[in-house]
Amino acid sequence: MSRPTDEHQAQTERAGGASQPRRSGAPKLYVGDAWSSRDRDADRSSLKQVRFTFVILAVVAVAYVVYLVLSGQADDFFRALVGVDLRWIVAGIACFLLYYVFGVLAFAVLAALDHNSPVGYRDLMSVETSGVFFMRLTPGGAGVIPSQIYRLTRAGLSFADATALQSVRFTLYEAGEGIFAAIMLAFCGGYFLKTFADVRILGLDVTWIGIFIFAVKFVQVSGAILICLLPGPIKVIAHAGLRAGRTVRVLNEDRYQRLLDTVDTQVDTFARAFRNGAAHWRVMLVAELITLLQLGCMYALPYFVLRSFGLEADLLICLASGSLVELLVNAIPLPGGAGGAEVGFTYLFGNMFGWHLSAGLVIWRSVEYLLPVLIAAPCMGMRSASGESIYHRAMRWRANLGRLIRRDRSGIERPQGISYKPQRGKGKKRDKRNKG
Repeated sequence: MSRPTDEHQAQTERAGGASQPRRSGAPKLYVGDAWSSRDRDADRSSLKQVRFTFVILAVVAVAYVVYLVLSGQADDFFRALVGVDLRWIVAGIACFLLYYVFGVLAFAVLAALDHNSPVGYRDLMSVETSGVFFMRLTPGGAGVIPSQIYRLTRAGLSFADATALQSVRFTLYEAGEGIFAAIMLAFCGGYFLKTFADVRILGLDVTWIGIFIFAVKFVQVSGAILICLLPGPIKVIAHAGLRAGRTVRVLNEDRYQRLLDTVDTQVDTFARAFRNGAAHWRVMLVAELITLLQLGCMYALPYFVLRSFGLEADLLICLASGSLVELLVNAIPLPGGAGGAEVGFTYLFGNMFGWHLSAGLVIWRSVEYLLPVLIAAPCMGMRSASGESIYHRAMRWRANLGRLIRRDRSGIERPQGISYKPQRGKGKKRDKRNKG
């Protein structure tokens, strides 16, 4: 009795298919709560800022071309490009790829603190590439934090855990920039004092400019550390500022409450993450050392550009100068430090490049800025599929390595996941029985 009814129902659905709304494919699933939804929206907002960034970059590029023509350096530019040794450029690109690898590794070391974390290596590759992408294409790198938190929640972390992981990584990276520059100045301070003692930029002594960019970095790192150590007083100050904004009607009630919740959640999560990290100080130290190696791969790029022109170059001085250029870039709230990077590179590397400077600047900016954006864009959607935590994977690799050293292949562990082994021969036997 039910079969005719089912057939009639199917005919009715086919006949009325045009009038009834159809389901379009599988439903979209989002991991996380309302906070991850906000970060997803922030990620989309950051992508909108990218359009504004391209406008700024176009203006800077046009201004640089006009400068080359008016200053009479266009001939030197093309003459220098003709003699470039591409092998050194390829080596520089490989060096910057190591910057990306070390960034993923630093994230992995921190993620491994949670032995059952659902985040995998491909997830972290997506997180790191989004940081590379939005650092260069949003003003002051404003899109980095929400984009990375969103991708961590998409990988399966709660908003609190994702914020904690990103906060610790952010603090270590910011501290690493200051530590690296300080170490380089300890080794190369005499070179800078001798070379730039009489140099003035926009009427300002270059020494004061150096002090300013170090002060900016000090304020950034100190602010992060204060949030970690004194969350209560920081929240009191933030609440007072928000109340003042509501009193003068800069903030309405809804926006005031939303910002209040955001401040409380972010500060508490940030402080908790720092306390948890401090309990594993050896892991934090390893992550910081990896971060310093990562920064070194980026700061060394001018060395490869110099060698591509056949010029002599001191790697240590290139690292020191590159770190100062990056501090200057961070102090300028424009995408990729547009303008500041070019000025800093011109002053710090001008004596090294000589008449190759214009071509060297373009090559350096292309490898350090444009190429990472092109590489990062298609990689931001990468997802891990195994579900095995980074900690358990590392333990499995270590155990397997020990077995290989002992030449014991019988106990090698395989990756976790769903395994399906169809039984062979059963289908053929059934066919033979049916024929018989």
